[in-house]
Amino acid sequence: MIITNANLFQGRKGFVTGSMCVQGGRIRKILPPGSVMPDTDPEEWIDAGGAYVIPGLIDVHTHGNMGYDFSDGEADGLAKMGRYLAAHGITSFAPASMTLPYDRLERAFSAAADYCRTRPRDGAHLAGIHMEGPFLSEAKKGAQNGAYLREPDNEAFFRLQKAAGGLIRIVDIAPELTGATEFIRAVSGHCRVSVAHTQATYEETVRAFDAGAAHVTHLFNAMPPLHHRRPGVIGAAFERKDVTIELICDGKHIHPAVVKMAFSLFPGRICLISDSLRCLGMPEGTYELGGQEVILKDGQALLPDGTLAGAASNLFDDMVNVIRWGIPPEDAIPAATQTPARVLGRQEQTGSLEEGKMADFLICDRDWRLQAVYLGGIRL
Repeated sequence: MIITNANLFQGRKGFVTGSMCVQGGRIRKILPPGSVMPDTDPEEWIDAGGAYVIPGLIDVHTHGNMGYDFSDGEADGLAKMGRYLAAHGITSFAPASMTLPYDRLERAFSAAADYCRTRPRDGAHLAGIHMEGPFLSEAKKGAQNGAYLREPDNEAFFRLQKAAGGLIRIVDIAPELTGATEFIRAVSGHCRVSVAHTQATYEETVRAFDAGAAHVTHLFNAMPPLHHRRPGVIGAAFERKDVTIELICDGKHIHPAVVKMAFSLFPGRICLISDSLRCLGMPEGTYELGGQEVILKDGQALLPDGTLAGAASNLFDDMVNVIRWGIPPEDAIPAATQTPARVLGRQEQTGSLEEGKMADFLICDRDWRLQAVYLGGIRL
């Protein structure tokens, strides 16, 4: 198959007019205009009509959608989540767990390993697990269930990693907890350690980064704000050029002006995330999150006390938000594709339109409406 007359996204080069040859589920060749087409059947040529072709999006932090949550540990629910994501342009994902008892987490992580073996053809690739909790701060737990918070536990982590078949790619921790530094040293060689749900000072965060942490979960949310005498997590992350950060860009968690500021402070280091809950794709009403009630109203997911929980939008819509807020596509698209692939250790397989990589890509019109999704070179 060849996608012709396309505006292919090529990273810092922006959009380049050309064609893309797909074979065996991989990108075989990127061709400039006027090039001789490889030996393919003309009936397999698809004229993109000048539309944008971008890599499939990668969400490293999504809890659920369509009434299902990853932490339910249900194979059918995870398959339906994967289908929803793929249909909306998210071709790879790392489902995020909640703060729950270890046996519940083990069940969910085992279901993730099963999904990788039995993934439906029209379901997004499960590229890892984001273990959000239980090693978080009580004071900044947000919508996490405080009844299940725990001190850092190396043995518990490795037991869960075994149940997951090695799929845990991100594990969250509040650096101020007792034993956090030792935990980071023990596990940072096995997955990416992320600072999250924390009251950590600048000094505590620096120690965490020195120990091996290299990521920050939903920057600005569930942490102290930036202060000119107390720079905290945000200031410490800014200084460390190897640290990546997440941003929720649903327009409710972070003001657009702050999103634009973050793109200036953290160039090439941003992962756009959805942090979506089971209420994504569902009508207004009451839902469950980690054993707690969540109310979806006017596009916001809130605990009964008004605490902002996760989100009710998907990553594709969030990326479009960022572009409409004035971030150039050359910066916004990698934040939803290339950088997340690197965070999950999948940069050699996906995240950009390059020869040899998986043929997971999207076709969008000039107004950023999703026209088609290809997963492994097959249109969904």
